[in-house]
Amino acid sequence: MGHTYSNLLIHVIFSTKDRRPMIKADFARRLHEYLCGLARDEFGTAIKVGGTEDHIHGLISLRTDVALARAMSRWKSLSTGWIHKTFRDMGDFAWQAGYGAFSVSQSIAAAVIAYIEGQASHHRRKTFEEEFIEFLERHQLQFDPAHIWD
Repeated sequence: MGHTYSNLLIHVIFSTKDRRPMIKADFARRLHEYLCGLARDEFGTAIKVGGTEDHIHGLISLRTDVALARAMSRWKSLSTGWIHKTFRDMGDFAWQAGYGAFSVSQSIAAAVIAYIEGQASHHRRKTFEEEFIEFLERHQLQFDPAHIWD
């Protein structure tokens, strides 16, 4: 076979440092657009990016030559640099060190997109912390509740 084909869809979730509510509505749209452009330049495609004041959800597709850890490192570090340069009053902005990454089948990609689009209404009923723990449990990932937010 002469070509490489892949469809590696991943639902990634990461929060602001200490889950501080720093992604205000006036800034969120620009941040989401910037994250989409970074994804295209650095590792593949951001099919959908959304979230709330304290976290981001992204449905991403990785190129075959990029590891997830490298993609996430670049996405977070380059976006932080852009935020500091573009929004001088946000010099204390930072992302939390870790992230969640969950494989997505093409057959449910539309549902994941709808979930990301519905973040505002979803978080009127549930905190980010509750949501993230549910993701970990649903995907049968082991974690230490005492250290999950380190």
